[in-house]
Amino acid sequence: MKTARYLGLLVVSTFTLSVCSLSVWAQSLKDTPHAKKALEIYKTVIEIPTVAGRGKVPEMAAYLASELKAAGFSDEDIRIIPSGETASLVVRYPGDGSANKPPILLLGHMDVVEALDKDWERPPFKLTQDDKYFYGRGTIDNKFGITMLTATFIRLKKAGYVPNRDVFLAFSGDEETGMETTKMLAYHTPELATAEFALNSDAGGGDLDESGHAVAYLVQAAEKTYVSFELTVRNKGGHSSRPRADNAIYELSEALGHIKQYHFPVRYSDMTRAFFATSGKQMGGELGAAMMAFADNPNNQQASDRLEQESSFVGTTRTTCVATMLRAGHAENALPQSATATVNCRIFPGVKVKEVEDTLRKVVKNDNIEFVILGDADESPISEPREDVMAAVKKAVHARYPDVEIIAYMESGGTDGKHFRKAGIPTWAISSAFMNPDEMFAHGLNERLPIKAFYEGLDHWTIILTELTQPQ
Repeated sequence: MKTARYLGLLVVSTFTLSVCSLSVWAQSLKDTPHAKKALEIYKTVIEIPTVAGRGKVPEMAAYLASELKAAGFSDEDIRIIPSGETASLVVRYPGDGSANKPPILLLGHMDVVEALDKDWERPPFKLTQDDKYFYGRGTIDNKFGITMLTATFIRLKKAGYVPNRDVFLAFSGDEETGMETTKMLAYHTPELATAEFALNSDAGGGDLDESGHAVAYLVQAAEKTYVSFELTVRNKGGHSSRPRADNAIYELSEALGHIKQYHFPVRYSDMTRAFFATSGKQMGGELGAAMMAFADNPNNQQASDRLEQESSFVGTTRTTCVATMLRAGHAENALPQSATATVNCRIFPGVKVKEVEDTLRKVVKNDNIEFVILGDADESPISEPREDVMAAVKKAVHARYPDVEIIAYMESGGTDGKHFRKAGIPTWAISSAFMNPDEMFAHGLNERLPIKAFYEGLDHWTIILTELTQPQ
């Protein structure tokens, strides 16, 4: 009689062999139990509208918990943690302890950004498809990641696989808003605090060009600090028929003009230089030349100025601050008594929030402007790539695209990962999706995922987890 561990190893070997013949494997994959279960989960979670204000995240957490229980996870290993209208989900996959190593965390978020039926071409909270794409809010961000991680846990559990250490799912419920559940998981959940590292499903992944050829696979290893400032000008105001020189709206507008014109100093790390060196070779042309020139010498102003013109890359070269919201005045026939702007900054790792605030105070050239920081600024370190994680990622990626380069990069946006890094847990984001970056409509209208990316990514997490937790 085969032991559970033997069955697990046998299944892992089968998975590894199956991806060696990609075309045959991809064609037949849709009919496997794993694919069918993953699609069932994907459809169900996308059709639960887990947006802020609707209170639907606990419903999604309960559904995922029920699927995991049905696969063999015990009640003791599944926790739904309520938090106001939302919730988080923690699931332990018990290991045999043979590795004598701390746990591994797998991250994802269950909530999504609001989507209005009247704006979308298709119903946002219903999984639909054509011959090329799956459509729906969360098809990428991040119900795709949630689906892949949950389906992989179910697949391995049903196969009898026993990892050599504990592995945890840690799914947050408000990543798109206040990240209170994220903070609770990262800073106040004892069973997660001892983790050796975390793998995030909410970023990273492969880039395809317009012809569908793989360009690179990106591992997110750092995130910029997110902070918003409110800038306010106050005034006595008065009647609009009696204008005065010191108008609050004009003063604020002038200050914002100064911010618009200001360029923060160029910043770089070994990781960002390596990213541009590799990406530049693949990109080619004028932009590729600028990337390689920046990698060779970040003080090359011509190269950094060229990269600053690209919305996709400006955040990788420096801190950025931009006005995002305005409110002013109280009546159309009255001079404004106040004018307020929100300025959102994405700060390069290693730069302090106070340093950016001091810079902005000088840039606006108006000592009367009040500065207020909105919420908490979460500074997090770079997670330097480690050999075992990168080797596991390489095996999973090269099973599909054998020659693609794997590059660590810094995210200009923000994910749950920044809190886990801040808590001292190195974190890398390694989505299973390969797609054209121009098709990335997360947070926007008609969010979609290539069907091919869904099915071809089904083995991604299985390969990575078994590489990192396979018993000797």
